[in-house]
Amino acid sequence: MTAFAWLNTQFSLFGLPVYWSDFIGNILALATVVLALKRLVWAWPVQILGSVFLLIASLNVHLLGNAGRQIIIIVVASWGWAMWGRNKQQQGEVHVRWASWRMRMVLIASMLVGTALVTLLLKSMNLSFYPGAPWWLVACDAWIFVGTVIAMVAQGRRWVEFWFVWIAVDVVGVPLAVSSGLYFSGIVYGIFFVLVLIGIRDWVKQSGPARSVKATTTPIDLPPAA
Repeated sequence: MTAFAWLNTQFSLFGLPVYWSDFIGNILALATVVLALKRLVWAWPVQILGSVFLLIASLNVHLLGNAGRQIIIIVVASWGWAMWGRNKQQQGEVHVRWASWRMRMVLIASMLVGTALVTLLLKSMNLSFYPGAPWWLVACDAWIFVGTVIAMVAQGRRWVEFWFVWIAVDVVGVPLAVSSGLYFSGIVYGIFFVLVLIGIRDWVKQSGPARSVKATTTPIDLPPAA
């Protein structure tokens, strides 16, 4: 038995079999959401560590699409870490904002088109669940993969909309995790949903009224007409 073999062993939690890798990874994922809600740069390194554990859990149950998602998360989180760190260094704290309507349309289109393409890739190479898995199941795996990447990019840009993308991911993630035997992940996805709602409220408050990402110039006060 290798030093890390215990990560692929199970223990009982509320009567449910839970992998240690799944448990630790999701605890760190929850911590990530809480730190992101507070707009702390520490959210990113914690997310990277959590993704390492969730990568192990996904490989253990042959969720290759989800495993690939964890690798992408590690890469994007490294970029997000640098983005937030630079913003905090320049402004003293991490400032959040709304995306422009054009960028919102780009996010939606990217999620739909990206999901379709990743579904085709996973299905053609039998990389999701098991050979011959139904299209809808593979599409769910792809949806979570693409949605997570898009949410993280939006988070790195400090856009409030990233929380709404997480809602779309969670709606699919809960039943998919449970059906795959990752029961603790399913429970955590449910907790995520509550934290996301809190995050939306907090970030909306911090961002002020909805406005475009484009910088606006402060109008010059002119003297009253004579």
